Amino acid sequence: MTWLLVFCLMAVVFANRYLLLEPKLPIVIPGLVRQALTYSAPCLLTAICGPIILNGGGLAALPSNPYVYATLFSVACAYFIPNMLLSVVVSLVGFYGLMAVW
Repeated sequence: MTWLLVFCLMAVVFANRYLLLEPKLPIVIPGLVRQALTYSAPCLLTAICGPIILNGGGLAALPSNPYVYATLFSVACAYFIPNMLLSVVVSLVGFYGLMAVW
């Protein structure tokens, strides 16, 4: 059931982003809406990752939560590494390295 839900959500998000942001399609949307849609991926990622990062004690557990440090490392990688694929790979290696040490 979980995988079915994940793939259904993936299809809905892909369809929405493709239909509304593909410049070759004859659908014309206002510039303000187009600009707002560019922020949808970071907002979805924050909504998905927020509960994972704050799991197990909320704000009181932040100093001892390895997910917080992995998140900060990933944000720093995304900021300093312009290549998205390299940034994701370095973030994953850093995350798994941190989880192995923690």
